[in-house]
Amino acid sequence: MAYSERKLSDPRTLRAVAHPVRLGIMEHLAVHGPMTATELAARLDEKPSNCSWHLRKLAEHGFVEEAEGGAGRKRPWQVVSQGMRWGEVDESPELALAGEALSQMMIEREVARFASSRDRSRGDTAPWQEASTSSQSMLWLTADELNEINLAVRDLLLSRIDRFEHPERRPEGARICAFVAWGVPAYDVEKAPAERGENDA
Repeated sequence: MAYSERKLSDPRTLRAVAHPVRLGIMEHLAVHGPMTATELAARLDEKPSNCSWHLRKLAEHGFVEEAEGGAGRKRPWQVVSQGMRWGEVDESPELALAGEALSQMMIEREVARFASSRDRSRGDTAPWQEASTSSQSMLWLTADELNEINLAVRDLLLSRIDRFEHPERRPEGARICAFVAWGVPAYDVEKAPAERGENDA
């Protein structure tokens, strides 16, 4: 399946996927390909019946579908699209609230993954320890420049996305790696208190 990205524009759809088990299911299906509820349960430390229930809910909202082969509890499931995006300037308050809840949950998952990776990386090989980095920057930018950098980061990450669909393109020694990137205005340090209209303490 070629990389495809689904735009989420319904609050009910955003709320449907904003669940840790459902996000975990979609993540494993995207990374490892079609799996049964039993196989997913083993990876997520959940009961097969619970994974089956969440799979049906995800299917109701078009996130997953049955894959070929198997039947009943042995039927495999696959993701419909590998990526999701949400958040528009003119979206409704309800949609914005649902989008913020999903964003917050995903950020918390990635922060936990980062902490776990840092703990485990100490026992990894030197090349992987050196390659695992993080960075933080503040820059004076225009809106156009901020957008340019965000799009450049996105394009660079997507330049390797074909390796999901084509495992033969993965170099020897390649491992699944997680990235989180955002570029946003630093409203909290942008202006002095007096400029913000705030009273001195």
